[in-house]
Amino acid sequence: MSPERPASTVVRPLPEADLAEADRICRVAFGTFLASPDPERFFGDVEVVRTRWGARPEAALAAYCSGRLAGSNFATGWGSVGFLGPLTVAPECWNRGIAGRLLDATLEIFKAWGTTHIGLFTFAHSPKHVGLYQRFGFWPRSLTAVMSRPLVTAAPETAPRARPGTGVAAPLSAGMRAEIRGLTDAVHPGLDVTAEIDAVIRQRLGDVVMLRGDRGDLEGVAVCHIGAGTEAGGGTCYIKFGAARPGPGVESRFARLVDACNRVAADWGASVVTAGVNAGRESAWRALQTMGFRTSFLGVVMDRPNEAGYNTARSYVIDDWR
Repeated sequence: MSPERPASTVVRPLPEADLAEADRICRVAFGTFLASPDPERFFGDVEVVRTRWGARPEAALAAYCSGRLAGSNFATGWGSVGFLGPLTVAPECWNRGIAGRLLDATLEIFKAWGTTHIGLFTFAHSPKHVGLYQRFGFWPRSLTAVMSRPLVTAAPETAPRARPGTGVAAPLSAGMRAEIRGLTDAVHPGLDVTAEIDAVIRQRLGDVVMLRGDRGDLEGVAVCHIGAGTEAGGGTCYIKFGAARPGPGVESRFARLVDACNRVAADWGASVVTAGVNAGRESAWRALQTMGFRTSFLGVVMDRPNEAGYNTARSYVIDDWR
């Protein structure tokens, strides 16, 4: 556990009134650590704090020191799988045990949810970050690449059979939820991203792809943030989660799913598609490289417990747990 826990630090749910300051701290913390010349403008028009808070306000935590906001953290629940972050602390409050207080409270949220596999994405080159999370039971397992590719223009006759627009205006039906849960459960027992889809639809952050086969069965699903004010940023389609149904033919289904996301990106006027993939998913990583995706930056995923989860060669899954 964290060695120093100042008595004046209080952790509680992050109120909407403090979102602007939490966003500022998040940008300054990352910008300072990465030596940005203008830390307060780090991330540009990308929004992370507001989108995570909007997805599940009760899972957004704030740390206050002597009544002043000092940092925040967010828990994301995908059924049996969960991940945390971004965890950020104001630079003037670093090395005071605040991150540890936030982690303690975050792990209590996952315990209440019954989450069985928890992960996070952090800086692979930072012993400080890796060491902090190790003290809380997380273990560094695999690099994760955040990859990007310019939009590919496809001829109309070769456009994939996608079903975009479950839509920003239309919530998922009960039948759609059951289909999506069935597919993700086949990827990893209990994996469920329907809450993530709900958050994208409710906040108007982007679009959802439901890829169907010739018989109408669900072959793939993807959740995309698109444009400024989302986790993608202006001109970008960020595939926050994507999965092709496991089994024979999964390589083809995965390629069609990525092509479908490309088409959605074009429909929304994006010029770049971004996708994250864990090195444990070797086949998916190689497939993205073959499709022209190139690594923009690398991080390390840390897992609790120290198990692969769905980061295996047979998993054709896109996500990065940032």
